[in-house]
Amino acid sequence: MANVYESDQLLSEYLLMHYGSEEEIMPWKFGPKEAIGFPARTVAYFPEENCDRTLDLGCAVGRSSFELSRSSAEVIGIDFSQSFIDAAETLRSSGQHDYQILETGKQSRPATATLPDGAIPERVRFLQGDAMNLPDSLGSFDRVHAANLICRLPEPQKLLQRLGSLVRPGGTLVLATPCTWLDEFTPPANQPQSDTFSWLKDELAEHFELCSQHDEPFLIRETARKFQWTVSLVSVWKRKA
Repeated sequence: MANVYESDQLLSEYLLMHYGSEEEIMPWKFGPKEAIGFPARTVAYFPEENCDRTLDLGCAVGRSSFELSRSSAEVIGIDFSQSFIDAAETLRSSGQHDYQILETGKQSRPATATLPDGAIPERVRFLQGDAMNLPDSLGSFDRVHAANLICRLPEPQKLLQRLGSLVRPGGTLVLATPCTWLDEFTPPANQPQSDTFSWLKDELAEHFELCSQHDEPFLIRETARKFQWTVSLVSVWKRKA
C-alpha cells in the first residue's frame, strides 16, 4: 500500500478532524458543520449496551477507539500509519497532543488535541498493523468498526473474508466507506465491478445479515479556505449464528 499517511500535514489534518472544535474546523457560518464529528457518529451505530471486546480498524489518530471505550471493556485500535498510531498513543498515555492548524499559505497556529469526555483510555490499546494481514492472535470481537478503510486497501477482499472470524456470532460490524476507489490504492482488478454497496452485500452474505444502511458526511480541513466534504456509505451488519 502507498504509505501516504506519514506526513506532518496529514497528521495535523486528522488530529483536527478527530479532536478539533467546531470553531477550529469550520470558521465559516455557511460551512457544512453537520459533517463535523464523523468518528463519533459512526461509533453511534453500535448497540447501546456494553460489551467485552471491540476492534477499531483504520483507527487513524484514535477518536473512534476512545469513543468505543465507553461501552467496551477492551478496545484495540489498528492503523497502517505509524505516525497516526504514535499520536493516538500519546493521547492515550498523556491525555493530549500538540499540533499545528494550517491557516493559509504557510501560516499556522498551535492547537492541542485532548481526549473526548467520558473516554476510558486504560481500556484502549493501539497497534500499527495491516488490515489485510491481521494476526490470528487478535482473537474475536463483539464489535468491529472499520471507517473509511475498505477503499484504501490494495486487496480489500482479504479483510472482508477475514471478518467472519473476527466478529463473534451475534456481534456487530460497522463499515463506512466513501466509495472513492483510486488506482493508486486499489488495483482496478481488485475494485468492485458493481456498485460498492451491492459488492459488500455479496462479499458479506455468507457470514453477515445486513441491519441498516446510512449516509454520513465527513469534513477534512486542509486550510481555512479549503476543505474536503465527502459522504460515506455506512452499513451495519450482524454476524450470523
